[in-house]
Amino acid sequence: MKKVSIHTLIKWKQEGIKFATSTAYDASFAQLFEQQQMPLLLVGDSLGMVLQGEDSTLPVTVDEIAYHTRCVRAGNKQSLLVADMPFMSYATPEQACQEAAKLMRAGANMVKLEGGEWLIDTVKQLTERSVPVCAHLGLTPQSVNIFGGFRIQGRDHDQAEQIVKDALSLQNSGAQLLVLECVPTALAERITAALHIPVIGIGAGNKTDGQILVMHDMFGISANYMPKFSKNFLAETGSMALAIDKYIQDVAAGTFPAQEHSFE
Repeated sequence: MKKVSIHTLIKWKQEGIKFATSTAYDASFAQLFEQQQMPLLLVGDSLGMVLQGEDSTLPVTVDEIAYHTRCVRAGNKQSLLVADMPFMSYATPEQACQEAAKLMRAGANMVKLEGGEWLIDTVKQLTERSVPVCAHLGLTPQSVNIFGGFRIQGRDHDQAEQIVKDALSLQNSGAQLLVLECVPTALAERITAALHIPVIGIGAGNKTDGQILVMHDMFGISANYMPKFSKNFLAETGSMALAIDKYIQDVAAGTFPAQEHSFE
């Protein structure tokens, strides 16, 4: 696999090529994903739930994300590597710059932040200082206590319009990628068409430019439960390598996520 950059993903969006992505947390799986030509990996704060057994992502620290980022980079030199900025690590633009630097030094190509228009100044300051940003809208897990649980976002008109507004504002502020989580398919399709940056969905239907799954969900080994938007590709294939290949192929063909993995 040739080295993947943000320009690769933008080109694919322009050409209508759908791409799969996954979380990763260690060198061994990172190497496997590289061998199967996974273009983008995310060191997600989901590690709090799937590795540490917590009931949310909130306890995860920047140092923990940096450690796993370093591990993933050691096993994979070619995939675009995005690192999550954990809860309260970007409360101010100044703090965001300081903490993002740790993740970039650990090997990340980009950092991911959850939130809408309130992040405009932060995104501008990060990108001005050579830190690429992936935005994250919809169900933002760090806001679980505000939402009252892991709930679908954007079903009512006002909330949907705010998500669209946030997406455009973040793009205009310099964000180069957007993750949309747990929003109706029609809303995700609208946002994907409105933006010139690639949009990656999880629980957002099959109309986005890319898809992402938590690695453990892809293999059916999550400690807690299997989300509606996930699929156990290992059960279909019998090997991890084939499971990854099947996931990549199904995303490219637009057959995953299917209707049963999406929300209306």
